[in-house]
Amino acid sequence: MTGVSATGTLEQALAHAARLLERDPLLAAEQLDEILQVAAGHPAALQLLAAARSLQGDVQGALDILIPLAQAQPNWAMIHFDLGLALGRRGRGQEAIQALRRAVALKPDLPQAWRALGDHLMAAGDQDAADAAYANHVRYSTRDPRLLAAAVALVENRIPEAEALLREHLKQAPTDVAAIRMFAEVAARLGRNEDALHLLERCLELAPSFQAARQNYALVLHRSNQPEQALVQIEHLLAQAPAHPGYRNLKAVVLCRIGDYEPATAIYADLLEQYPGNPKVWMSYGHALKTAGHAERAIAAYRRSLELEPSFGEVWWSLANLKTFRFDAADLATMRQQLERAELVVEDRLHLEFAVGKALEDTGDYEPSFRHYARGNAIRREQLYYSADETSARVRHIRGRYTREFFAARAGSGSPARDPIFVVGLPRAGSTLIEQILASHSQVEGTMELPEVTSITRVLRGQGDADSAVPYHDALAALDAGALRELGEHYLARTRIQRKTTAPLFIDKMPNNFMHIGLIHLMLPNATIIDARRHPLACCFSGFKQHFARGQGFSYSLDDLGRYYRDYVALMAHFDAVLPGRIHRVVYERMVEDTEGEIRRLLDHCGLPFEESCLRFFQNERPVRTASSEQVRRPIYREGVDHWRNYAPWLVPLESTLGQVLQQYPDVPGFESDVAISD
Repeated sequence: MTGVSATGTLEQALAHAARLLERDPLLAAEQLDEILQVAAGHPAALQLLAAARSLQGDVQGALDILIPLAQAQPNWAMIHFDLGLALGRRGRGQEAIQALRRAVALKPDLPQAWRALGDHLMAAGDQDAADAAYANHVRYSTRDPRLLAAAVALVENRIPEAEALLREHLKQAPTDVAAIRMFAEVAARLGRNEDALHLLERCLELAPSFQAARQNYALVLHRSNQPEQALVQIEHLLAQAPAHPGYRNLKAVVLCRIGDYEPATAIYADLLEQYPGNPKVWMSYGHALKTAGHAERAIAAYRRSLELEPSFGEVWWSLANLKTFRFDAADLATMRQQLERAELVVEDRLHLEFAVGKALEDTGDYEPSFRHYARGNAIRREQLYYSADETSARVRHIRGRYTREFFAARAGSGSPARDPIFVVGLPRAGSTLIEQILASHSQVEGTMELPEVTSITRVLRGQGDADSAVPYHDALAALDAGALRELGEHYLARTRIQRKTTAPLFIDKMPNNFMHIGLIHLMLPNATIIDARRHPLACCFSGFKQHFARGQGFSYSLDDLGRYYRDYVALMAHFDAVLPGRIHRVVYERMVEDTEGEIRRLLDHCGLPFEESCLRFFQNERPVRTASSEQVRRPIYREGVDHWRNYAPWLVPLESTLGQVLQQYPDVPGFESDVAISD
């Protein structure tokens, strides 16, 4: 093609090349090379040539054009969009995020740019930002005024308004899959995961190739504690797009949830090739390495994250949370500098307060250490709703309802399986140590703090009378023997994915399950229940200086902690009385003083023969998914028993709250019987 000189002729040539692109990108590239010989540096021709190269699989060739073109055309949104897509295909995810952010800043109504940005942000571990990007993708994908208004409300987090608009829209257009997906997002944000799942299932029934909805479906399945089903959906997505960074990140997250750490760490390592400058991916990589027992590699990953973002409080706390790690003077100085920044976001400040508290504790500076712990707790307590009165009322109700007669009337119910060993109690009471000892036995497999019991209570709550103050307990009381057996079988089925060996027994060490012993006994009457107990001041203060990833709302106030411990002791005393011999108690201090004797008694209660390996539990290299993961990889040590005494001057209010429970420990004071009341 020669003689391209007049504007009209040039525009016609470009239009012809654009039409050729999809059909014959090689011929389009040849045409564009000729155009550029006449009109050197023409931006539109360069954009089309980059697209032609990309379609031929020459992504680097496309980037060689797009990078200088984007620099020369800083306000051309489509070039930054094309650049972002090409960078992502080349595995340069961090740069792709920057380019896509530039594109949507210049031209917000680019739905596919928002979608691509969401994918990269999800892969980089920035879930909140990814959610916002996906919401904007929906917002700019529609021209329907009603749906557009709902999308804007969703983006701006005006959830009730979005819900009302979508409900009305779906009355008129019940098969609108975009609206169904948005409605599922509303349900998920309101915590109605079951509704979200049903909506997304309907969405995929109508449009099986709607990958954005399938990705949402996988994510909600994961959040609903259905990892096996989530993996099925993720594999379906990866079959269509094997290199998709968002899908691969979600797979790594779910693999960690079910204890498959080695493939998860491999995915994170690969993602870091694409997002080397993203501190959140380095943190996720560190978490997986830590749990798999690669402590030094975990520390290196955390350090790299902090090099990229020195204010990243969660990473500082992750280092502190290794328990055996010690900060140096430079670390402490950096953390203090960050805390002095007025603009430091509250989540970073919260984690840094706990981390500095730990650093000062390790240097013996207990007074300022306590001050930092107290500040961190105060911040977290403000963020949570927790009522000690409600907990006490719930405990009184359980003690009033679950009587000897109640259990006698249901004798013989439930699944006969004896597979689970439930380790219950308060966090930081030694449950991980008990788990590690038991998991060192040839017939026992360790898993994690499994959420299945809590999930079952949630289902029961939904089956109960909504007007009842205690719908879960009402629903459980109404079940017959067959239904109780089904509950037990359901629990076993849902936990099967956590079992990696052929060991006949496995451990569920969710501490808070002490609130659900009635349920556990009814659905799995042959399961073993172990109560991990530790000195009240040691246990409560250890909880106070621990920032938990989720839950444990009682642990951010010394008064709440003292009351919770008191309620726990009262509830366990009740079950000791109505189910004599059902629960075996391991007192931490006795385990320290007479390790072999306590281990033999523990194994005997579990119906297991003694094995020497249980004494060498610290040599067990299994993944450990709790705050004590590094501590239980060392022999039992005496120093931890009385460490709380260093903080005794500031624990006087806690002592007062604990009262007789503290004074009579390890014995238990008498508790008056309670009648059932509402909670």
